[in-house]
Amino acid sequence: MDNASRSQRTRKAVIQAALAIIAREGPGRLTLDAIARESGVSKGGLMHQFRTKEAVLKALLEHQIDYFADFSRAYMAEHGAGQASPHLAAQIATLRQTLVEPQPVAFAIFGALGQDPSLLSIARESDAESLEAIKAEAKDQDLALLRWAAARGLAMSALLGLCPLGEEERDRLFDRLLDEASWAERTETADGSPAPSASSE
Repeated sequence: MDNASRSQRTRKAVIQAALAIIAREGPGRLTLDAIARESGVSKGGLMHQFRTKEAVLKALLEHQIDYFADFSRAYMAEHGAGQASPHLAAQIATLRQTLVEPQPVAFAIFGALGQDPSLLSIARESDAESLEAIKAEAKDQDLALLRWAAARGLAMSALLGLCPLGEEERDRLFDRLLDEASWAERTETADGSPAPSASSE
């Protein structure tokens, strides 16, 4: 096995080990020694890839962002052709997908952010790119952002255990947020012309 392949395998093992430790024991138990034991990677091999615990947390968050970015791209490739707002639809579908993933993974990410709040900048940059794409394709930017924010609120409140809605109700609301036809009606006036939008003035 060449060095690049070995390095990639080590990084993957470390990330999976870190996820397992945080999900099972909480972020406070995440140490380089614990990761080495969990992953079967030597301490030297681990530190060759990640010099600090913070570097592991950063890689953990980037791993999840990449995973959901791949999901979003796949969703657009499969469903985007016939949609007026493919980026918005992909983001809503991706936020819905976060609730399909095992909850310990989500808790692991929240744990990482709690350990090092500076990592929030990575998530903010990813969101900012998505929102620029959503606004660029929107006829009514405010409405598009409200749909995105509603989907984000549904996902985050459910992940944190704060959402009083049941799974069936949440699914129905996600379906409604994804239904472009019902929202298009709200962007037209009675004569069928586009309704004015504060964001486009």
